[in-house]
Amino acid sequence: MLPQPDKECLVCEYCGNIHYPAVNEDGVRVLDEATSADCPVCAKPLSDAAISGQRILYCNRCHGMLIGMDVFMAVIEDMRSRRDATGDAAKQPDWKDLDRKLNCPKCGRQMDTHPYYGPGNVIIDDCENCSVNWLDYGELQKIVRAPDREYTMPVDDDEQLKQVWSKLSKS
Repeated sequence: MLPQPDKECLVCEYCGNIHYPAVNEDGVRVLDEATSADCPVCAKPLSDAAISGQRILYCNRCHGMLIGMDVFMAVIEDMRSRRDATGDAAKQPDWKDLDRKLNCPKCGRQMDTHPYYGPGNVIIDDCENCSVNWLDYGELQKIVRAPDREYTMPVDDDEQLKQVWSKLSKS
């Protein structure tokens, strides 16, 4: 059975039978045992997979995910539409993760490691060259379960007024 492009199923080339693998505890439907790309964390082959109707690469060992930048927000928005907000995403990230150096599973170049600037307080890795994001186990769920849909910093009324005046004076 072979995974079908842009679908969450496997199809038998001989008889045409269609198989939809079960969704695992991470919400991922693993479609294939292995690809030629290795996990940047544990160096095991990544598997073809799907989440929220989008194709990704997934590590069956460490549960990391390689998600294309072009579908990243669609995955988050779809998962948010079916989630309950919780307060656990308000915890600070482990800042030591910024020192980690991972190589892109697609091109082998060193990935950029930085805080994700949306809700969730996670450190992500990305490769601009290949347009992919690497998320460690649990990071996607932290982003999805974050209490605010958009990142905003609380400011008091005086500070808000200063910001408005500053914007108006530049116009």
